[in-house]
Amino acid sequence: MRSVSLDVKVGPGRDQPCRVVADLYEPAGTGRAPAVLTTNGFGGSKDDLAGTAKAFVRQGYVVLAYSGLGAGGSTCRITLDHPDYDGVAARHLVSFLAGAIAASDGTRVTSVRLDGPGDPRVGMIGGSYGGGAQFAAAGMDDRIDALVPIDTWHDLRYALAPNNELASSSGRLASAGPGATKLLWGLGFFALGAYRGVSEAKTDPSRLMGCPNFPTALCQAVAESLIFGTPRSNSLAYLRAASVTSYVSRIKAPTLLVQGQTDTLFNLQEAAATYRDLKAQGTPVKMIWHSGGHSGPNAAGDLDLENPTANYVGRRALAWFAHYLKDSPTGTGPAFAYFRPWVSYDGDAAPAYTSAPVRTQRFYLSGKDRLVSSRSKVRSGRTSYSNPLGAWPTSFSELSLFQDALNDIPPADAPGTFAAWTSTPLPRNLDVVGSPTLSVRLSSPAAAWSQSRGADGRLVLFAKLYDVAPDGTATLARRLVSPVRVTDVRKPLKVALPGIVHRFPAGHRLRVVIASSDLNYLGNRAVLPVTVQTTPKTPGTLTLPVG
Repeated sequence: MRSVSLDVKVGPGRDQPCRVVADLYEPAGTGRAPAVLTTNGFGGSKDDLAGTAKAFVRQGYVVLAYSGLGAGGSTCRITLDHPDYDGVAARHLVSFLAGAIAASDGTRVTSVRLDGPGDPRVGMIGGSYGGGAQFAAAGMDDRIDALVPIDTWHDLRYALAPNNELASSSGRLASAGPGATKLLWGLGFFALGAYRGVSEAKTDPSRLMGCPNFPTALCQAVAESLIFGTPRSNSLAYLRAASVTSYVSRIKAPTLLVQGQTDTLFNLQEAAATYRDLKAQGTPVKMIWHSGGHSGPNAAGDLDLENPTANYVGRRALAWFAHYLKDSPTGTGPAFAYFRPWVSYDGDAAPAYTSAPVRTQRFYLSGKDRLVSSRSKVRSGRTSYSNPLGAWPTSFSELSLFQDALNDIPPADAPGTFAAWTSTPLPRNLDVVGSPTLSVRLSSPAAAWSQSRGADGRLVLFAKLYDVAPDGTATLARRLVSPVRVTDVRKPLKVALPGIVHRFPAGHRLRVVIASSDLNYLGNRAVLPVTVQTTPKTPGTLTLPVG
């Protein structure tokens, strides 16, 4: 292993100098080999990738592990993987792997297989922030031949201030602006990024001027969220520009999307949206939903890039690179595979994966609090709830960065602040795979008046799906909720519930909940009472994707 640094020019005008630090790993032998480029998760460094790098070197790849801008010894600010910054920086690293440019100490790479002068055979792999960097790089450099982004985002506007309202005529999210800011995730990452800037100020003190270690737009986004509940238009524009949704048409590299089921930061809907976009434009793409994520560890034998031959996701990644980087006839697996946490296995998680097709099953809201399996059983009814004065949270689902210390505290909703509909015991196991949808009709004169004042005054609610055991214990699948900032409370509302892979066992009951708040989010600023109405003619509908 050799440590190197590269001086690069980034920014829209390619005129901002930065220094990127990296570690170069080369396999034994004298022939040329394909390369793997990888970078760290948010606030980390190239050192975090040593185990992964060594594992892929053992598979015959040259590996360049580097610290992303703003952390781990690399200078300049954290730009949230904006393509004009992190994408351009990665482009320089690709040129370095091709031997087209030298490191600051004169080191040149001569061990990487070339597809042409200055064009290395290279793939990228990494998780979270290191996944977003792959899209930024591939969007700026068509020399990249394969991607394996893990647990990353499609749209940072959705990831940091999600709105799960669906357009009435499609299965896509409505373009109604931001939903509710993820308070704890947002503040936690902002604090970590600022700390990185302070701790590494000796190498680049200029990045502490103004917004500490971030572009000004991101300090504005934090301040706006605290004041208004969501970022404003200029901040949202920056978040979109730093997201693959804004430049997905430029992504041509074959992509294996790997997304975690236990993830309240970047949920399964993020990968599903990227998958749909890539597939629609003809980019080769496949998707895996693994067991872990930002909110919990992986199950044994599921995902471990430091020992990729011994686990399901690791082998899929190796096969992807073997096919696209080594021209191997190796198969790359099914188009979509998901881990089933209810399947027992010994060691390797492969038996818990399936690619079985998914169908739909419907339940209907009935009366004040019932969820029925047939429309003919629906009875007219209405149920009401209200949030308290101010932005005080009355529901608890999870605590984001701090949840590991509080896993024993179950999710809960304060009486009077939510509406719920519960089914009878299920006659057989029900396996939900994907994002359910909930269609309801709301009535709220206060919210109708408030929304006339603009997006800030719109009603905010939180939809979720509980698994209720025979003893009454209610489990919130993966502690996931779906915030919504309702575009027009006077019209029927369709909501995307959290994407999950969850077995509701026979004898258990489904409970769908609409709550007025959540501890991890900024929500309603005024008291907005809500009534949910259902009739046999226009019942509320819960549509489940089932395996």
